Amino acid sequence: MSTASPRITMSPTGRDDLDEEAELSDVWVAGRAKKADGAARGGKETRTASASAPGPGEPGRGRRRPGEPTSALGKQPPGPTEPTLSPGEPPHTSGPTSAPLPVEAPGSEQVRPLVAASWRRSARAHVSPDGAARVELDEDELADFRDGHPLAAAMPVIRELMGAYATDGEHLLAVCDAAGRMLWVEGHPATLRKARAMNFVAGARWSEAAAGTNAPGTALAVDRPVQVVAAEHFRHPVRAWTCAAAPVHDPRSGRVLGAVDITGGRRLAHPHSLGFVQAVARAAESQLALLGTAPEAGRASLAALGRDEALLSLGGRRVRLSRRHSEILVLLAHRPEGIGGDELLTLLYEDDSVTPVTLRAELSRLRALLGPDVLRSRPYRLAGGVDADFAAVDRRLASGAVAAAGREYAGPLLPASFAPGVVRLRERLTGRLRAALVDRGDPGLLADWAYSSWGEDDLVVWRALCAAVPAAQLPPVRARLDSLEAELSAGATVLQRPGPHTRR
Repeated sequence: MSTASPRITMSPTGRDDLDEEAELSDVWVAGRAKKADGAARGGKETRTASASAPGPGEPGRGRRRPGEPTSALGKQPPGPTEPTLSPGEPPHTSGPTSAPLPVEAPGSEQVRPLVAASWRRSARAHVSPDGAARVELDEDELADFRDGHPLAAAMPVIRELMGAYATDGEHLLAVCDAAGRMLWVEGHPATLRKARAMNFVAGARWSEAAAGTNAPGTALAVDRPVQVVAAEHFRHPVRAWTCAAAPVHDPRSGRVLGAVDITGGRRLAHPHSLGFVQAVARAAESQLALLGTAPEAGRASLAALGRDEALLSLGGRRVRLSRRHSEILVLLAHRPEGIGGDELLTLLYEDDSVTPVTLRAELSRLRALLGPDVLRSRPYRLAGGVDADFAAVDRRLASGAVAAAGREYAGPLLPASFAPGVVRLRERLTGRLRAALVDRGDPGLLADWAYSSWGEDDLVVWRALCAAVPAAQLPPVRARLDSLEAELSAGATVLQRPGPHTRR
């Protein structure tokens, strides 16, 4: 009997099936490609390879015929079988086309692991391969939202670095918020017109859960720079484009504020594009740091939402804490008056057999990391106080600022923690914000939650969203709700379906 590991194939419903004879393929993504006769004979698919279609302002050229050499940039990523075009004939979708980059993946010689994982997430979110992004903010809403967004302060730097490059190269620069909503889309006029055909416009949501695999949406999902080339996109209308994006973080808290993106034709299909957009994101963060208010002397800031390991900023240092130290800092930040040793022991450990000696050893290591003047004892407390992101969300909710609380909520508090005290804080904050969003009934706020990694299976929120969205936006929401209710009736629960919900 063979001992080879089974390979994964994806069904059109988005479920992961294990099949020793199957290959990872994007045929399930395409929805219209069929297996060739060779699949029945040899277990492999025959795909029609194609050359690059013309980018904006470039002369037309025909698709590569089978057997001709690929581009010097590498192999064509796998994609749906498309009709052959004669020389000069435009591609079946509007917009520039990108030359492929080399790709790699386990179990397949062509699909990159990052892309394959993104396709799976897109399928689980029931993204339609032939759909289009939804425009959620009208002009008035967009203007108000942009004016109040932290990234507005970084736009002069972003435009200075990217504006001329985008216009001269017939590309687009785009900036989105942490929920994947496009706040600014600027660049070459002709490319802007072509981009409107797929709703790549300001006010549209391009998160991965809403629009499938794309550079800004996937960069937000994995919290790192991402380039997506041509057929690596999940949706067919976007496969004529290439994009590279990098997340932008708050320089104090480390939370994701959004992403900066460059989108355009095949000339962007180069590693330099990814490095360029990453450098722009770092410049934007530096600009925000220069403009931001300096933290109060001796006061720390703690980012623990959506992270398994908290990030502490103190005295010009940024320290990534271990999971146990993260739990200790969260509990001490929540109780600035201090916590006694016996109580802290019960808040940290599920196991009653853990002794105070273990706790003291952890606190000793934490004191060595932070400095003797930061962590005090009898009771254990933080000197100078700490500004915690989860406490800020809690204050927003207490004042009735639900929209601001939703914007600042970067995910569940230390989602991998099982410390009893942290679990109670996490469930309390999540429950309060969730209830406030449902009570408010704002479709934009509900969509931010529903299309997040922590809300993708939240039946209550999806029901509220279904009742709140305009009729034109209802079909995909209704489809997702029907799918969740079918899973519930079949006995599937969130606990039975683990999914990614952290940003590291």
